Amino acid sequence: MADFHTRDPLSPAFWDERFDKQFTPWDQGGVPQRLAQFVAGSPAPLRCLIPGCGSAYELAFMLDHGWKATAIDFSPGAVAAARAVLGQRAEHVEQADFFAWQPVAALDLIYERAFLCAMPRAMWPQVAARWAQLLAPGAMLAGYFFFDDNGKGPPFGIAREQLFELLAPHFDCLADESVDDSIAVFAGKERWMAWRRRPG
Repeated sequence: MADFHTRDPLSPAFWDERFDKQFTPWDQGGVPQRLAQFVAGSPAPLRCLIPGCGSAYELAFMLDHGWKATAIDFSPGAVAAARAVLGQRAEHVEQADFFAWQPVAALDLIYERAFLCAMPRAMWPQVAARWAQLLAPGAMLAGYFFFDDNGKGPPFGIAREQLFELLAPHFDCLADESVDDSIAVFAGKERWMAWRRRPG
């Protein structure tokens, strides 16, 4: 286990240190199956945001399918890792704060993967409010949600009832599916879910 100096996941330095030491147990190193199916099965390319993108393998896959996708992270270490993965398409990765970033055009989708669970639980209402703010009625929030009652994190697991409490004021749940290709840190504790932004 690496020895870390920074313990606050709300600080970019927390994540920079882990990328610098190549301690990234949340990194799948590729594109998870259910997302690949979702992207390939989309009737049209979507305009997508990936917040807290890490190495952003999913972004490359989306771009390969013609999507207008952008990945953001507030950690310079994460952005550097993502840009290395993206190569000549590195301009699709931005160093930005999710709570301040503004899209250039209306989003069709926000992709969730290990972003909510990277945030301390006290921040979750702000994350949910920002998702709702960024997505117009009919737009989607889809991805992987981590269910656990662990005391320490990240990742910070959420209870199913709490997730519905967070999202139900603004979103309808359209899909809730088991996952069989999770990496070790999420194995048996994550589900693929899709939520549609409601009017109002």
